[in-house]
Amino acid sequence: METTLHKVRRAILAGTSYELDEPVFTPKLDVSHEVLLYVEGLNVSFDGFQALNDLNLYINDGELRCLIGANGAGKTTLMDCITGKTMPDSGDIYFGQTLDLVGRSEAEIARLGIGRKFQKPTVFEAHTVFYNLELALKSDKAVWPALRLQLSGEQRDRIEEVLSIIGLTANANMLAGSLSHGQKQWLEIGMLLVASPRLLLVDEPVAGMTAQETERTAELLTSLAGDHTVVVVEHDMEFVRSIARTVTVLHQGSVLAEGSMDAVQNNADVRKVYLGEEAA
Repeated sequence: METTLHKVRRAILAGTSYELDEPVFTPKLDVSHEVLLYVEGLNVSFDGFQALNDLNLYINDGELRCLIGANGAGKTTLMDCITGKTMPDSGDIYFGQTLDLVGRSEAEIARLGIGRKFQKPTVFEAHTVFYNLELALKSDKAVWPALRLQLSGEQRDRIEEVLSIIGLTANANMLAGSLSHGQKQWLEIGMLLVASPRLLLVDEPVAGMTAQETERTAELLTSLAGDHTVVVVEHDMEFVRSIARTVTVLHQGSVLAEGSMDAVQNNADVRKVYLGEEAA
């Protein structure tokens, strides 16, 4: 499915404007119970395959949570349901106490403050790092005319702040296509950050990275927790151990275990169905 950012890019390349298809309105987020994301009784099936099976998950505001599980465990389907890409057969997904996500469009969910980064970076390689971040800024206007206008001081300050967070200040005027794989991943995280999301969903952020890039990514994601809630889906167990505060293990569409990395690795069921020889 074509995302809003891809539509914007197509409009820019064509020299036309792109109007946001829905009014911009951000309801108040209620986290009075300190839980940001509620997933309860979620079920999804595809042609008889039960991708999610009565899944329950609760993510606290400001925490860093890691999701692990074998292929087919339901990780991607869960992310798709949270972001509006897939409609669950049944169950509830709430952002804060009152914002029901089920039935909302992907664009509306993004504007509520939920950002998602896929495994493969999708930056605009023919544009500079700075301009990539400028493109990602929130706007309630036609995007192409808006980008012709000079950035406000506040917008420029926000971009500079994000450049510092992702460690690309020195690369601001470089074409994104010239960046290393790891730097492109950081830029895409930055493209989410400029919109100040409350929840970040990050899919396999260190796949294909060097050891140094992996270490820097661990520092980046850890630094984001608190101001943001970060959910990381990852297969690299060493990386998960380096950042994990709480780990949730999915198996056959349900939560199999949850706790610290040590507790999860020592869980007999987890060792049997997922970690296998790694745990041994």
